[in-house]
Amino acid sequence: MSDSVAGGRWPHRQPDQRSCGAACLVVATMLTDASYDARLRADPGLWPAEVQRTHREVTGLRDAGRVGAPWPRLLGTPPWAVGRRLGRRPGGRWCTRLLRLGAGSFDSLLVLARHGVPLPLYVGSRLLPRHVVLVVGAGGEELVVWDPARGATMRVTREAFETGRLPFGRWRTPWFVVTPRWLAG
Repeated sequence: MSDSVAGGRWPHRQPDQRSCGAACLVVATMLTDASYDARLRADPGLWPAEVQRTHREVTGLRDAGRVGAPWPRLLGTPPWAVGRRLGRRPGGRWCTRLLRLGAGSFDSLLVLARHGVPLPLYVGSRLLPRHVVLVVGAGGEELVVWDPARGATMRVTREAFETGRLPFGRWRTPWFVVTPRWLAG
C-alpha cells in the first residue's frame, strides 16, 4: 500500500465533504495493516462504506469500546478522535501537536515523517483548521502527503509549509499534526 499511496496511485477520494479525517484514518490503517489493506483493495466498492463507518464510530459516544466526546459529523473529525482511534494500535497513545508557521515545525514534521508512521495533518485558512490530509512519508527535503479530497499524493516543500501556501486548495495553512506520543518528544 505504501508504494501506491506515496506514488500517487491510490485513486479513492473522501466520499463526502466531511469525511477527510475518517478517510485519512482508513488509509493510515491500510498502510500499517496488510490484511485490512488487502480486504479493501479486493473490493474497491468497500471504500466509501468503510470511510463512512469509521466516521460514525470516531465521532460517536463510543469508539471500539472507548468512551469519547460525541461530535457532530457535520463538522468533520476532531483531532482527539483521530488520536484515540490511532492509539488503539500498537505503539500506544497519540497526541495533537500545534504547528507554527516559520522555522522549526517543518523540520520536526520531516523527522516524524521519516519514521514511516502515517501522520494526520490538519490544515485550513489562517483562521480555522478545515481539512485533514495524511503525511505518508518524506522524499528528500519534502513531505509526501495524501490529500483525500483529490485521492492523490502531493509533495510539500519547506517554503510552501513555512509561508502558509500549502497545495490543498483554499486550505493553505498548517494547524496541527496528530502523532504518537513517543514521537512527539
